[in-house]
Amino acid sequence: MRAYLDIETTFDNTISLVGIHIPGRDMVQLMGSQVTDVSIAQALEGINTVVTFNGASFDLPYIRRITGLDVKDMVEHRDLLHVCRKRGLRGGLKRVEVLLGIGRNSGIVDGRMAPRLWQRWETVGDREALKVLLQYNKEDCVNLEILESILDGMD
Repeated sequence: MRAYLDIETTFDNTISLVGIHIPGRDMVQLMGSQVTDVSIAQALEGINTVVTFNGASFDLPYIRRITGLDVKDMVEHRDLLHVCRKRGLRGGLKRVEVLLGIGRNSGIVDGRMAPRLWQRWETVGDREALKVLLQYNKEDCVNLEILESILDGMD
């Protein structure tokens, strides 16, 4: 079974949100103090492969540094960034989505907005900022599944 994982970070280099999309299950989004080695490991129970975009360089090392959990010790990892590069697709996830016609509803096309949204939630309790951040993260995770399907169909 596969899981599609994406993290969001804060201005002070912590993890604000870990999103885990497992097809056929509810979306898991661990926020703030919920982001622990135990909670991430529990969310990945029964998973064989974690799929990310640039996760080998960013998401998984960040999780390891912050929580001590090495996800690659638990499951296989597939980084779609490298698959995209082999197929001549350049740019970040949002750019690749545009190139392949994968849509978004959150309206956010830049990951640099995520720390601002988290900061607005944490400092003034802006529920709309949190709602947008959660939607953005969910789209990142769900779109990884769509991207993987498209890339695998290119073979």
